[in-house]
Amino acid sequence: MSEESAALLTVVGAGLAQGSFMLPMKWARQWQWENTWLVFACTAYLICPWLLVLSTIPNAFAIYRSIEPALLLRVGLFGVGWGIGAVTFGLGVAEVGLAVGFAVILGVATCAGTLIPLVLSSPGSAWSVSGAITGLSLTVMLAGVTVCSLAGRWKEQSLAPGAKTSSYWRGIVVCVISGLLSACGNLGFFYGSGIIDQAQKMGVPAYLASNVVWALLTAFLFICNAGYALLLLRRNRTGGNFRRKGTGRNFVYGMLMGVLWMVGFALYGSGARALGPLGPSLGWAILMSTIVLTANLLGIASGEWRGAPASSRPRLVSGLVLLTAAIAGLGYANRAGH
Repeated sequence: MSEESAALLTVVGAGLAQGSFMLPMKWARQWQWENTWLVFACTAYLICPWLLVLSTIPNAFAIYRSIEPALLLRVGLFGVGWGIGAVTFGLGVAEVGLAVGFAVILGVATCAGTLIPLVLSSPGSAWSVSGAITGLSLTVMLAGVTVCSLAGRWKEQSLAPGAKTSSYWRGIVVCVISGLLSACGNLGFFYGSGIIDQAQKMGVPAYLASNVVWALLTAFLFICNAGYALLLLRRNRTGGNFRRKGTGRNFVYGMLMGVLWMVGFALYGSGARALGPLGPSLGWAILMSTIVLTANLLGIASGEWRGAPASSRPRLVSGLVLLTAAIAGLGYANRAGH
């Protein structure tokens, strides 16, 4: 297997982990969203990143001290944007539903997270064969996301024909804002390349160097998400759920969510870096596509589509086919660019 193929499979593996990290939340019964989300945020955004960094990069703080404060501040600001994007993700999905919200947020995040690094790193590549294939594949991917979301919307409407979506357009706006802010994760990784280069100069292996940036970004993710979860715990008076029967099992589910999330981004950082100069652009698009594909397949496997009309399922399958074609197209684009 070539190095490029291994890198591509690494990014796809990251998407599999990211697309499945929400599944354990279905098993955390007797807990509200904020209970599980607080455990998840502590695990994914604080414990895992810093355990990974401190256990594999003993001189991590020396690396940070050697970086210009302006660069650290810039990456930190992207971390704040990403953290707000994660919070507004939950708000937007609550307004418009999982199918529509997931599609809008990931669609906007993919466009922003793919196109901005592409333009900044290789302005002329948009007019190359690789750029043309990337643009076509991105269009196909967004079409697949749209079809999947519409199939989910039709399924939800058929299961609850009298239901109305409250403040629908306000929710769509929140989802668009979330998608734009969620792209800050990839932009932070892109602008943090100088930190990664410095880590490698100071003896950190290439496959571990990206972790110094993820740990910095996720520290701000933790502050935003844990703060919001604590606010809900106080407002909804749901802190007592931590003392109910089954709490130990639910803690495990929340921690499993965090481990899956962090494994996904650790793999993404390594794979995108190995894809070359266009890795942050192509890697982000492949990651987003695989996440949507995995989430939909797990939705089917966990019974979310049980009882849905037969007409909605072929639409979902066609959306998944489009997403798969987009992933293949983006992989080919990376090869054509070399």
